[in-house]
Amino acid sequence: MVSETVDTLRHKKCVPCEGGVPVVPREDAQRLLQDLPGWQLTSDGVRIRREWVVRHFRAAMEFFQRVAALAEDEGHHPDLHLVGYRNVAIELWTHAIGGLSENDFILAAKIDALPIDAKRS
Repeated sequence: MVSETVDTLRHKKCVPCEGGVPVVPREDAQRLLQDLPGWQLTSDGVRIRREWVVRHFRAAMEFFQRVAALAEDEGHHPDLHLVGYRNVAIELWTHAIGGLSENDFILAAKIDALPIDAKRS
C-alpha cells in the first residue's frame, strides 16, 4: 500500500472493516501522508488529522455536509470538529482496529477533492 498515489486512492472504495485488518505501520503512514498535503499523523500515531479555516460558519457546515455525504457513500466515518465557528478539523482512523487502515487514506484523498470555502489571507 505504501506505493499508492493520491489519484489511486481517490479511485478506490473503502471496504467495510470489522477488525482483523492489520494497522498501517507508522512509517508507512508517514510515507502516504507525503502525498496528502495538510494531513498529519497525530502524536499517538493512531489517527490522521487535517485542519482548515473557512470563511464563515455556513461554509463550515456546508463542508461538513459534503464530507458527511462522502462518508456515508464510503461507509467510513470521520470525526468532525468545529471550533470558533470557522476552524474545521477532521480526524480519520479505523475504530475497529484501533488505528489506521487503507480506508483512512482513501477517505482523506477524497475529502481533499471536495470544495471548501477557505478563508482568504
